Amino acid sequence: MAKEVQTFIKLQIKGGAANPSPPVGPALGSKGVNIMEFCKQFNARTQEKAGKVLPVVITVYTDKSFEFVVKTPPAAVQVLEAVKAKGGSPEPNRKKIGSITWDQVKGIAEGKMTDMNCFTLDSAMTMIAGTARSLGVTVEGQFPGKN
Repeated sequence: MAKEVQTFIKLQIKGGAANPSPPVGPALGSKGVNIMEFCKQFNARTQEKAGKVLPVVITVYTDKSFEFVVKTPPAAVQVLEAVKAKGGSPEPNRKKIGSITWDQVKGIAEGKMTDMNCFTLDSAMTMIAGTARSLGVTVEGQFPGKN
């Protein structure tokens, strides 16, 4: 018989750096999950992505056991890494913080396809370009897709 799901917990944690302090400890402790066990498993699974912000979805079962899925880093974080900026522009329509090429957008989109809500690479690239625009990052050149 399958285990009964109690709840889902969504967190963003740096790879290889999970520890019992907030936000991990309070989120898991309130559901009765073994915090140290989660931290050990998460850190072991994300050693190769150390330092990158990784979304994780934790499924907590009624017997206090858990499973988790590590997703790809957020598109905004990847765009900011590409332009080497710490944060987005306070006025993205007026003050630009940098620019990226469509090849960089394509690379980000290919990596994010598994976690995105689209079926084609062109639509994924359009979504990433929209994220870049909202951060104050200009996408250089013409859209290489079919649109």
